[in-house]
Amino acid sequence: MTTLEEATKIILARVGTTGCERVPLLDAQGRILAEDLTAPYDLPGWDTSAMDGFTVRSCDCHAGVNLPVRSFIPAGTTAPAPLEASTAGRIMTGAPIPPGADAVVPFEEAQEDGDTVSFPAAVRKGSHIRFQGSEIAGGATILRRGTLIGAHQVSLLASCSKAVVPVYRKPRVAILCTGDELVELGTAPGTGQVVNSNAFALAAAVREAGAVPEILGIARDTRDQHLALLTQGLGADLLITSAGVCGGDRDLVRGALSDLGVEPLFWIVAIRPGGPSACGIKGNTPVFSLPGTPSATMIAFELLVRPTLLKMLGHRTLFRRRFPATLNVPMRNRPGALGVEAVQARFVAGRLVIEKARTRGGHNAPFTPNALVLLAQERSDFAPGDQVETLFLDPSLAMEE
Repeated sequence: MTTLEEATKIILARVGTTGCERVPLLDAQGRILAEDLTAPYDLPGWDTSAMDGFTVRSCDCHAGVNLPVRSFIPAGTTAPAPLEASTAGRIMTGAPIPPGADAVVPFEEAQEDGDTVSFPAAVRKGSHIRFQGSEIAGGATILRRGTLIGAHQVSLLASCSKAVVPVYRKPRVAILCTGDELVELGTAPGTGQVVNSNAFALAAAVREAGAVPEILGIARDTRDQHLALLTQGLGADLLITSAGVCGGDRDLVRGALSDLGVEPLFWIVAIRPGGPSACGIKGNTPVFSLPGTPSATMIAFELLVRPTLLKMLGHRTLFRRRFPATLNVPMRNRPGALGVEAVQARFVAGRLVIEKARTRGGHNAPFTPNALVLLAQERSDFAPGDQVETLFLDPSLAMEE
C-alpha cells in the first residue's frame, strides 16, 4: 500500500506544466504566468505631479514671499513651458513637471491671494513629485514566471500596456464514469440504479482547480466500450475514471488501461475512504482511476488529482495549508491508513472547531462540508477536545477567524 506522501511524490515527478498560450489581459486573471515579463518603458514616463497644487522652484519659496501664478498645467499636457524664476504654476495630479520646477505644494498647504500664492511652511526640493522611472524602470522585470495573476497584477500589466499575456494552458481533463447501474442526469433512477453524479462533481472540482472538464459519458460493463471511451480519454491532458477499479468481476478499468499501454505508477493508497485509487501514465497523460462512492471519489480527487492539476497549470503551491482544529464530535479511524473525514468547521472565539462530520458512505444531504479532517493512522479513537489537522475546502472559512 502506497502512502499519500509517496503517491503524490510519484505522480508529481512525472508531470510537467502544460504549454504556453497567449490570452487577452482580463482572460489571464486567475491564471499562472508562463514567462518573465519586463517593462517596455519607465513608470512614470516623466517627472509628474503627485498632487493637485502649485509647481515651484523650492529656492524661490521664502517665508513672506508671494509668487505670481503664471501658468496652468492640467493632466494630459505633453510639453509644458519652462517655469520662470520666482513664479508658480497651477498643476494637476498626473501632469508633467515643467522644466525648472523642482517641487509641488498641495493647494491645502498654500495661501492664495488673488493671482499670487505664498507658502507658510518651508518647501522641500522634490516634494510631491513622482520622478521618471521611480516606480518601474524600463526593461526591469515586472512579474516572474509562475506568478498567479490577480487584480493587482492586472493593474500592473495594464500600466505597462500588456494587452496579451503568456499563461500556462488550461489542461483538458476527460472524465469517465463506469458501470451498468448508472443513469444520466435528469433521469429518475430505478431499483438498483444511481444517477451519474460523480461526473458532475468531478467536473466541478476540475473547473474549480482551473482546468477544463470534458465528460465522456458512461462506460457500460463491456470491454469494448471501456476500450473505446478510454482511448478517447487518453487524448486529453489528464484522464479521470470513477468506479470499476477495485478488482471485481465487472471492474474492467485497470485491465483496459493496461491493454491500452498505460504504465501503472501506484495502486491502493493508504487513505480511508478513497484508498482503492490507482494512477498511471501514457505519454504525457496522467490517468487517475478513483473509487465510485461519491465521498471517496471527491476525497481522492482532492488529495491526489488536484495537486497534479495545479502543477500542470504552473502553480507553485500545490497543497492546501493544514490548520489545527478542535473536535466537537467524536471520530473513529481504522489504524493502518490516514483517515479522511469531510466536515463542517467554523471559528469559535478564535479557535477552529469541527462541529459536524459526514457519516461514512455516499451522501447525507443536506450536509455540505467546508473542510477535511486528517486522522492519524496510528490512532483509532478521537474524542471531543482532541486536536486534528484540517484542510480548508472553502476559502471563505479562513476569513471567518
